Parts: sequence; structure tokens; C-alpha cells
Amino acid sequence: MSGMRRDHPYSQSKEDFLEALLMLEESNEPLETTRVAKMLGISKPAVHQMGHELIDLELITRKDYGDMKLTEKGREVAKKTLERHHVLEEFLRRLGVSEETAKEDCCEIEHAISEETFQRIKEFNQQK
Repeated sequence: MSGMRRDHPYSQSKEDFLEALLMLEESNEPLETTRVAKMLGISKPAVHQMGHELIDLELITRKDYGDMKLTEKGREVAKKTLERHHVLEEFLRRLGVSEETAKEDCCEIEHAISEETFQRIKEFNQQK
């Protein structure tokens, strides 16, 4: 399998990019190339390249040399990815995983598990 999941139509890098934009948006910070590059630990040219790919997929918009903006479709993907992140981080912490490791691991796991597994973990978390 090529790393793409059956029930996740976008690559990990695209989901991470959208998630970063949503986090900046929710913090009322501009969705500018430099901030996104720093957040994701990638180069500004990589941000521009991904930006073009996400524009083509109608997940973001951007005016020439301006800040990016999530479309409704892009915001929906970002919210789902961010929810997975939070749910999985909580799950790992409940298992006794250290905060630092839980933060790192959930970033990988959120892209790898099926929707079914995610829903069971979410239900598990709700059992206090």
C-alpha cells in the first residue's frame, strides 16, 4: 500500500498543511507562507508548492503574494484532521504515554488509522 488510506482521500502532508492553517486561523494569526513554513518545519518554496496543489483541489484560496485562506471544503478536512489529533493525543495520554511522545505519535497515527478505528478510540475516550 502506498501510504494512502482507503477512507482518507488526501495525503498526510496535505492534511498536516490544512491542519496548520486551521490552527493559525483559530489563533487569529495570518495564514502567511513564513508562519506555515515555520510551523511545519518546511521551506517557503515547499509551502508555495503545496499551496498551488491545495488551490487546484479547491481546499484553499490565495491572492497573488497574499495570505492563504481555507475554503469550506478545506476547513472541513482540517477540522477532521485536528479532531483526530486531539482524540488520539488524549487516548495516548490515557494509556500513560508521556505528553511529548503522545504529541509526536498522534501526528503519525492520525493519518494511518481507519475511520472505524478512530471512532472506537473516540468512543473509548468518552468512557471516563
